[in-house]
Amino acid sequence: MITQDKADKLIQIFVEIDDFCQMINRHLLKETVKKNLSGSIMTISEIATILTFYHLSEYKNFQYYYTSMVELELREDFPNLVSYKRFLSLIEVAFPYLFSFRQWQCSQNEYTRRYFIDSKRLPICHNRRIKSNRVFKGLARRGKSSTGWFYGFKAHLIVNNLGQIMQFAFTPANIADNNHDILRQISSGVVGRCYGDKGYVTTILDELWAKGFKLIARLRDNMKNKLCEMQDRYGMAKRGLIESVNDLLMTMCDLEHSRHRKPINAFTHMTSALVAYAYLDHKPTVKFHVND
Repeated sequence: MITQDKADKLIQIFVEIDDFCQMINRHLLKETVKKNLSGSIMTISEIATILTFYHLSEYKNFQYYYTSMVELELREDFPNLVSYKRFLSLIEVAFPYLFSFRQWQCSQNEYTRRYFIDSKRLPICHNRRIKSNRVFKGLARRGKSSTGWFYGFKAHLIVNNLGQIMQFAFTPANIADNNHDILRQISSGVVGRCYGDKGYVTTILDELWAKGFKLIARLRDNMKNKLCEMQDRYGMAKRGLIESVNDLLMTMCDLEHSRHRKPINAFTHMTSALVAYAYLDHKPTVKFHVND
């Protein structure tokens, strides 16, 4: 039985997504929206809400969640519910809306001038099954993280000291953390000091600093020590905050999933996990006294 808190959360998610979708649809041709939803009586808002609420439902299997919770307990909330197989075919319709909504969520978060940057590994299969995987052929790549080699993608994140996601990007696993294009992309609009590990040592620091994004990375073993301000030493010491965010994304929001059958469904799943993270009641935080 769904609790009152979960019911209130479901309503909140639907209202915010529905308002956003209506705003988007005002700028789209009605024929385009109808074509995307041809043969369905469910709205994009309902589809996106069901996908997002899955990550807050504590279920770890989407089919079981849909048949046991959505079809039974949430039937009154979604009177035009379709079958599970039909719903799977509608998932890709919700992806551009969910992705845009997640970006809108980022823009609504607080710009605190203190940020943390990191990447999260997203393996899509066990290393022994890389050669037999056909779903992500041409998309996924082999990459290496602190825990070893894996095959899949990366989620690049920037979070503020309140635990809110400010920017994000998905890339193949072989894209380095300090890739220039990725750093330029996810640092856009973020002004302040950002703390990362030694993987973010880059040659475009001056370019990023000129734009107001002051990236401060841990030195590698073969680099000379440099003096830094006390606030930066404090920031580097608190970099574990983004590790806590990654842990919540993996354990609470089920970001990492290796049973996808279509690439578009995989990216929809990952995006809806980031959307759901914004609705968590408690996020890790670090206090800063901002002087600049």
